[in-house]
Amino acid sequence: CQRGDEYLVGQLAHTYRWGGGGAAVLGSIQPQPIAHQADGSLALADIEAAIKPDDAHFARTRLLALENTFGGQPMTMHYLRDATALARRPGLATHLDGARVFNAAVAQADAAGTDPHAEARAIADLFDSVSVCFSKGLGAPVGSALVGSTELVARAKRVRKMAGGGMRQAGLLAAAATHALEYHVRRLSDDHAHARRLAQGLAGIEGLTFTPPASNILFVDLAPALVQARTAAKWGGEHDSLVDQLRSRGVLCTGLYKLPFATHLDVDAAGMDHAISEIRRAVGAAH
Repeated sequence: CQRGDEYLVGQLAHTYRWGGGGAAVLGSIQPQPIAHQADGSLALADIEAAIKPDDAHFARTRLLALENTFGGQPMTMHYLRDATALARRPGLATHLDGARVFNAAVAQADAAGTDPHAEARAIADLFDSVSVCFSKGLGAPVGSALVGSTELVARAKRVRKMAGGGMRQAGLLAAAATHALEYHVRRLSDDHAHARRLAQGLAGIEGLTFTPPASNILFVDLAPALVQARTAAKWGGEHDSLVDQLRSRGVLCTGLYKLPFATHLDVDAAGMDHAISEIRRAVGAAH
């Protein structure tokens, strides 16, 4: 994208809602948000309708940005192929926010009995650029990578330099990322299993509703009564919200009406059982 161009993006996508307005500030480009479907995808008809005609009154639509996984939900290869093909017909570039793309790849590999690294390559091959995070599910202390053509990466390095993003003595961080790629990809299956274990343990608790997790993230919706209750009077002490009470019991989460739980390599099966037990106790005390 160039100054004044437009990119298509989900209205709840991380790059749109949680990027600090970076596209506008650093790129001088504007977003065209699109509503998500129930599975987190953007309807192909909505993508096509959002592409502006070649008219001086409109911003030039130049890029489609997708996210995989989205809210813990992997996008199917069939959908990704169709969406990127649709974008390319009028000449749009395609970008994937792949912060958790290896979770998507592992979910596909587990379902099909294939290699997760091969699945990740298959996903990335559909896009002109992909951003990959090493510090989320892969467990490195810090770091992300941009995947794309030699020309695109060279341009990105120049922008990084101008923005003050150059690093010295970065080998230690690169080694951690390399270790994560070699040893922490296949074990993402454990995180997915732990998320399912958490969901099974919370099933049937009054006031909690959720959709079974497809990867490592479980979103739990709280009934209004749980949100509105002044639980300090029931629990005692200073803990006046469910989140505060859970934190005091060693279960960390955020949110008000919707609590996201993300499993990762620092939480094992015993940690899941502890979380289940404490959530059950806390919710039971709030009723």
